[in-house]
Amino acid sequence: MQKIVLTVLATLGAAGFIGMSTTTASASSSKVNNYINSKKIKPAKVTKSVWSGFPKNKYRHGKAKPEGVVVHETANPSSTIYNEIAYMKRNYNNAFVHSFVDGSRIINIANTDYLAWGVGYPGNARYVQFEQVEVHSKSAFAHEIANASWYTAYLLNKYNLKPNDAAYDYKGTVWSHKAVAHKLGGSTHTDPVGYYSSAGKKYFGQSYNMAAFYQMVKKYYNEMNTKHTKLMTATYTSVNQQAKLSSKYTKYYLYNHLKGANKNAKRQSWSKIAPKVGKTYSIDMVGKKSNGTTWYRIKPATDTTSKTRYWVYAGNLTDIEDAQDTTSASSSN
Repeated sequence: MQKIVLTVLATLGAAGFIGMSTTTASASSSKVNNYINSKKIKPAKVTKSVWSGFPKNKYRHGKAKPEGVVVHETANPSSTIYNEIAYMKRNYNNAFVHSFVDGSRIINIANTDYLAWGVGYPGNARYVQFEQVEVHSKSAFAHEIANASWYTAYLLNKYNLKPNDAAYDYKGTVWSHKAVAHKLGGSTHTDPVGYYSSAGKKYFGQSYNMAAFYQMVKKYYNEMNTKHTKLMTATYTSVNQQAKLSSKYTKYYLYNHLKGANKNAKRQSWSKIAPKVGKTYSIDMVGKKSNGTTWYRIKPATDTTSKTRYWVYAGNLTDIEDAQDTTSASSSN
């Protein structure tokens, strides 16, 4: 945690020139990545343990609008994930990150919809941030890389961000602390570069780097967005209705197409419809899926010329009623 505290104390001008590694590595040339793939290592599931004591400040573009992910490393070889979390809760006024990762766990402790204090100004207002705890075996390091790269992909997918390695153009979505310090300032830290290099050499006989890490991020991201599931049939009915947003809406998701019935369906941020419990939205189509569930296509804008629509599960809405008389037309896909 000393590493993070120093980050917060650093000023924008504190970062001197830090030479960026030009080493590149594909998934096929990385022994760590090959080990993860050959052993079919499964990343850990995210454990939600969000502490209410952390401050809630919006990113520079607003709540739930990060611009990428920063990968950290604690630089403490004798610490454990639970020790780090406990220390952070006691010293959050100095610094904190959103999550911690080790060889067997991904623990989310701060709401990723709000910024954390891990890389100083101005990076804090731009990126979700997580720390990796140093592990001490070949298997543990491989599992930690799998967990960290999968979690990075998970966060990108959650916030509708595409993978882009920031080490080259400093405009991407996947950042090391070193890259942020070099490009934006706020600190002089270079993690997790040193840890990756030394652990890779120690356990695999080959230095590991952010380029190889990024390949794993892309792999997991692509898997998240190309899963082949059998689509169910649905019957669509054009309507002219309206409904109010239910207080239960946060239990479900917003989609660009009917989930499970369209291969291009993908989760969307609730911010796209400016959600407010009790707010009235227009409905122009009802979708009844073959599993018996009912979905509604709503229009977030009052502008009648807008073609933007989103699909929501019936449980998101209340007080559904006709807006005016209309003739319905049905069709099946």
